[in-house]
Amino acid sequence: MIELTPAAEADIPEIVELSNWAYRGTGEVASWTVESYLQGERTTVESLRADLAANASAQVLLWRDAGGELLGHVWLEPLDEGVWYLGLLSVRPDRQGRKLGRGLLTAAEDYARERGARRMRMTVINVRDTLIAWYQRRGYALTGDVRPFPYGDDSFGKPLRDDLSFVVLERAL
Repeated sequence: MIELTPAAEADIPEIVELSNWAYRGTGEVASWTVESYLQGERTTVESLRADLAANASAQVLLWRDAGGELLGHVWLEPLDEGVWYLGLLSVRPDRQGRKLGRGLLTAAEDYARERGARRMRMTVINVRDTLIAWYQRRGYALTGDVRPFPYGDDSFGKPLRDDLSFVVLERAL
């Protein structure tokens, strides 16, 4: 069973490090979900702090092993009427292929459900076909809603192509 604990201020640098490794890392231990169409960091300590401050009901939940090593994390945020937003789901790339992401996703859904969530929503960059398919195999469906990519705001990374947007996926819990 995966135990998720809310992140504290002191955890933010470690969350940022894992996020950047999982989303933008390269080399032998790169994630299968690496965002090769974006350049730069996925997040910074400053931007994660700002995002959390701007979304008071949001939290990053951590998954640590028995020795305290960070295995993964996920952003959860109640939106409205039983709908929660899930984002920044990350597991250590050097541990992928062991169904850790699937376990973390299930634990995050359970956590939200226990707190009143009836639907989970997320956004995924439209060109991430493999990742979208992974979520669809776990019960998420494309809603048809498409949101613009924040071109000109390099805090998310510098886009290397001009056709990016976010697709919305949802799943009933």
